[in-house]
Amino acid sequence: MQNNFNRRKFVKIMSITGAGIGLGGFRSSASGTRNMAAKKAGIIGLDTSHAVAFVKSLNAANPDADFKGYRVVAAYPKGSNDIKSSYDRIPGYTEEVKKLGVEIVGSIDELLKKVDVVFLETNDGRLHLQQALPVLKAKKPLFVDKPVAASYKDAKAIFDAAEKWGTPVFSSSSLRYITGMSDVLSGKISKVTGADVFSPAKLESTHPDLFWYGIHGVEMLFTAMGTGCKTVSRTNNQGNDLVVGVWDDGRIGSFRGIRTGKDGYGGTIFGEKGIITLSSFKGYDPLLKQIINFFETGTPPVNKQETLEIVAFMEAAEISKRLNGKPVALADILNSKK
Repeated sequence: MQNNFNRRKFVKIMSITGAGIGLGGFRSSASGTRNMAAKKAGIIGLDTSHAVAFVKSLNAANPDADFKGYRVVAAYPKGSNDIKSSYDRIPGYTEEVKKLGVEIVGSIDELLKKVDVVFLETNDGRLHLQQALPVLKAKKPLFVDKPVAASYKDAKAIFDAAEKWGTPVFSSSSLRYITGMSDVLSGKISKVTGADVFSPAKLESTHPDLFWYGIHGVEMLFTAMGTGCKTVSRTNNQGNDLVVGVWDDGRIGSFRGIRTGKDGYGGTIFGEKGIITLSSFKGYDPLLKQIINFFETGTPPVNKQETLEIVAFMEAAEISKRLNGKPVALADILNSKK
C-alpha cells in the first residue's frame, strides 16, 4: 500500500506543477522565512550536455512559464578528473553557457555566494558526494543529475547529509518522463503487474556497469513498478545485459541494456486493465519543470527510498554479474553498514 501511495503522490505532484503550488517560493532552512526572490540557479560541472540543455531552456529569451523566472547565473565548470569523454567537453560547454549569460566561477564556495539553488551536473558520479556536501551544508536546494552517486554508500551519505542539514535534495534521470509513463502513473491500466524496459547501456570503467548509462532504463523500471524489489539477477555479455528484478509481491520487472545493434529507449508496462508501450524520449524540459517545482516547494518528486532502491538495484546487478547470474537480495545492500 505504501508503494501505491508514493506513486499516487508523485502523480499528484506532476499534475499540479505550475498550477499554484509554492508560488511564494521554497522555505529557506537558513532563515525560516519564505524567499520570494529565490530565482538564481547555479551549476556544478560542465562536462555533460545536460548542463547546456538546462541553461538553454532557463536562459532563453522567452522561457517557458513553468520555469517561473529561474535563470542560471553562475557555473563552476570542474567535472571529472580522469574520464576523457567528460573533461574534454568542458572548454566547449563553458563557452556555450558564457554566451547565454552565465558567469564562470573558480570554486563551489564562490558559486554558493551567488545562487539560491544548485544543479549538480558533474558527469562523474564518484565526485557527487564531495561536491554535494558544501551545497547541502549551505542549505541550498540541490538537484543531483544521474547517477546520484557511483555507489550505494555515497548515495546514502548524500541523503543522510541532506537530512542532517535540513536541505531538500533529489535525483532523477530524464527518462522518468518518457512518453507513455504519465499514463502508467495516472492509473490508466490500473495496478502495474510487470514491466520490461530497455535503454542503451554504455560502459565506463570507472563506474559499476549500470551506473554510467543503464541508469536511464533502471529509472524507467522503478518509475513504473515502484519500490519493493526483493532480488536481482543479471545475465551479461559483451553486447547486452538482461537484469531481472522480483518484487516482494511477486511481480517481475526486467531491464535490457543494449550495447550492440540499434539502441533506443522504451518498454512495455503490463497492468491489470491494459498494456502501455513507452515510446519516445521527450527531451530535458519535462524533468526541468519538475526540478523548478522542487526548487519552489522543497518537495522532491522522487522520494529518497525510491532513489536509494534504484542504486541498490544497480549495485546488486553488479554483484550478480560477478556471481554468474546468481540472484542477489537488495536487503543485503540496503541494510549494509559499510
